[in-house]
Amino acid sequence: MTAPALLPLSGRRLPPLNLGASAFPHHRATLRLSEKFILLLILSAFITLCFGAFFFLPDSSKHKRFDLGLEDVLIPHVDTSKGDRNLGGFLIHGQGHDQHRHREEEERLRNKIRADHEKALEEAKEKLKKSRDEIQAEIQTEKNKVVQELKKKDSKPLPPVPLPNLIGINSGEPADPDIREKRNKIKEMMKHAWDNYRQYGWGHNELKPIARKGHSTNIFGNSQMGATIVDALDTLYIMGLHDEFREGQEWIDKNLDFSVNSEVSVFEVNIRFIGGLLAAYYLSGQEVFKIKAVQLAGKLLPAFNTPTGIPWAMVNLKSGVGRNWGWASAGSSILAEFGTLHMEFVHLSYLTGDPVYYNKVMHIRKLLQKMDRPNGLYPNYLNPRTGRWGQHHTSVGGLGDSFYEYLLKAWLMSDKMDTEARKMYDDAIEAIEKHLIRKSNGGLTFIGEWKNGHLERKMGHLTCFAGGMFALGADGSRDDKAGHYLQLGAEIAHTCHESYDRTTLKLGPEAFKFDGGVEAVAVRQNEKYYILRPEVIETYWYMWRFTHDPKYRQWGWEATQAIDKYCRVSGGFSGVKDVYSSSPTYDDVQQSFFLAETLKYLYLLFSNDDLLPLDNWVFNTEAHPLPVLHLANTTLSGNPAYR
Repeated sequence: MTAPALLPLSGRRLPPLNLGASAFPHHRATLRLSEKFILLLILSAFITLCFGAFFFLPDSSKHKRFDLGLEDVLIPHVDTSKGDRNLGGFLIHGQGHDQHRHREEEERLRNKIRADHEKALEEAKEKLKKSRDEIQAEIQTEKNKVVQELKKKDSKPLPPVPLPNLIGINSGEPADPDIREKRNKIKEMMKHAWDNYRQYGWGHNELKPIARKGHSTNIFGNSQMGATIVDALDTLYIMGLHDEFREGQEWIDKNLDFSVNSEVSVFEVNIRFIGGLLAAYYLSGQEVFKIKAVQLAGKLLPAFNTPTGIPWAMVNLKSGVGRNWGWASAGSSILAEFGTLHMEFVHLSYLTGDPVYYNKVMHIRKLLQKMDRPNGLYPNYLNPRTGRWGQHHTSVGGLGDSFYEYLLKAWLMSDKMDTEARKMYDDAIEAIEKHLIRKSNGGLTFIGEWKNGHLERKMGHLTCFAGGMFALGADGSRDDKAGHYLQLGAEIAHTCHESYDRTTLKLGPEAFKFDGGVEAVAVRQNEKYYILRPEVIETYWYMWRFTHDPKYRQWGWEATQAIDKYCRVSGGFSGVKDVYSSSPTYDDVQQSFFLAETLKYLYLLFSNDDLLPLDNWVFNTEAHPLPVLHLANTTLSGNPAYR
């Protein structure tokens, strides 16, 4: 990603920052004007022929009538004593009256047919104005509706699914007064962020804390879906901010509507909205969150209507039309987008008993298993039409990152029964360690990016999550290498801390180099910004949980103080454009992931381990905790790994 427009937007985030829809032109094949005109002529001629034929039919009053919808239908002859004429065993009552009523009925039917034909002609005109992709998507959506209705008729109600045993949702109070004071400070920061969003941006996706108004980006389309509300719910809950939680729940219940004509990122909406709603449901038990999550998931399913089953990057929530980012390699889907659905979709099938979500993500996995991987690495781009890799670019940062994270977490979430996912993770990590992980001249371990056959010695802030991932996956690794991967996680944490410590503001840049004498420092101006990202703090928290080394709390407190000093404004928290400047300018955006991830990981860092213990909870890539699905409870027997 070499230009600001292509920079990732948020934690394990992909494209692009503050670009309007016009920056991504549609590449849909549309019908030419001449084709539309010919189709319209043919359709008009057909309708006219049908309409005219009705009037040229012989007068049906001269023949026996079999219009069964009328009251004076022919009835079997019962009694001839009344003087009625008998025709072939049937009675005809009041022939003159019948003919009059028949003419009225014919006129009524003519008017109805005329109106129906005019309506059909108008609908045909509207159809021909749409692109081929839109028409195909509508047809596919209607087919899916019919299939689902048939399934409902044929299938018996599934038994209720038992909820997992939920542990550690109301605890974590530290005994040490100093740690407790720091935790309370982080809670105060959360309240400052929420209260200002509540006052100035309520219902909008995000907040502009300096302009004091709502903010949104193209990942949410043109609709106001309250992304910050949904993203912040579980953080509010675990911090004990229950009044604020109830405010958010009330807004969601009354205002969160997915039947909008809006094109959204499937990935971002999945991790923020479905992940956030599911976590809020598990923590609070409030059914509204589960209902909304399932409603939204149904709106995302048309994105999978591709020749390969690899979903489009974006989908229109109303029409179901999908497409990919205009800048992605040859119309490709992105590894970290279609590879970061598994956790949420498995939970959707678990809660609803509907295997459709589970089957979608397992189909993606099976397809990836069949494909050749250059040097054992997964390229970031895959064409959903052809099923072929795009540009051979591999990254553990933006475009690739959370795919690897979800392989590991699929295994953990299955109570370590999904050994297929664990094998894919282990294979991938071995290739990454061989080809992408290096040590700088100054002794800093970093993860580079593989581009066009060579290693780029640059690491992104997004990549810093990998330290925590290596630590999380250490237990259960091959060849008894748990100690090795825990050490690797510690080295990545150290490198990322250095990227913070070598700046003026003690906040990390978006990307940093390891070339020559420059180490862990941003070189380009458009890589010097900090937008309230969580990945470094996320790794501090995982390393703290697995080692209890006090330096991770120390580093986390340094970051807390720097955020509070340089990013806090009277209207909330803002990103800064240059972490090497002593008087930085603000970007005036309070990202929803700041409340979902950054502040949550800081709060957990200064909490006891019994708050959301990792044996019972797995965090999605937006830091939304989902419970481990133990084998005794799971209904997902379609995967051999679960049998």
